[in-house]
Amino acid sequence: MPMLIDSHCHLNFPDFKNDLDDVIARAGAAGIGKMVSICTKLEEFAEIAAIADKYPNVYCSVGVHPHDADEKNAAEVKAEDIIKLTSYPKCVGIGETGLDYFYEHSPREEQKISFLEHIKAGRATGLPVIIHTRDAEADTIEIIKQQSGFAGLLHCFTSSYEVAKCGMDNGLYVSISGIVTFKNAVDLRETVKKIPLEFLLVETDSPFLAPLPHRGKRCEPAFTRHTADFIAELRGISKEELEEATTANFHKVFNKVPV
Repeated sequence: MPMLIDSHCHLNFPDFKNDLDDVIARAGAAGIGKMVSICTKLEEFAEIAAIADKYPNVYCSVGVHPHDADEKNAAEVKAEDIIKLTSYPKCVGIGETGLDYFYEHSPREEQKISFLEHIKAGRATGLPVIIHTRDAEADTIEIIKQQSGFAGLLHCFTSSYEVAKCGMDNGLYVSISGIVTFKNAVDLRETVKKIPLEFLLVETDSPFLAPLPHRGKRCEPAFTRHTADFIAELRGISKEELEEATTANFHKVFNKVPV
């Protein structure tokens, strides 16, 4: 079975506390060869790194989610604080970071400051910046254009094609989650059809956003298979072509991960 990669999951979340061994095993059985467990707060990095240490096919990132940009002075976290933690060998990305104006759990200006520090860390380390954007299209586009020249991706993409094009024009990849399978995701499906295959990645954002036919249940990395198969059918290509392309793209952007 060809290999897929779940480019974004949260394996340290409490949802997986009691059965992580089984979750990892099911991912392998579904042909998910690698997973990146994403950091949302610096204080959880040690826990995430311990999971990566335990499982050979799990890697991780380091960063502060925009929801947490004002918690415990997180907005004051500097690039240097992030860079220090990237010395961990299995830390392969910066983030997740970005802007979330839907929930606005943190002030917008502090989210922007935090985002810029993550981009600075990405530039310094050469690691990709993992960008979360929700209801913040104009500011996301502005920052990407102003800060062009860093590696990264737009994760769990649900925005307009304009945002995707801005990202791709500035060298960023676009990662698609199980949301694309939801019945009301009509606009997103049209966008996914238009994104060139050489820019696509797939992810689960586990434990959230389980794709059909598991919607409403806890999501896990094995479900990357459902999202990938759906995208292949949507684009009218074989499952193998989609798998090969997204895996190749993953290794281009996450170039610290061994092939």
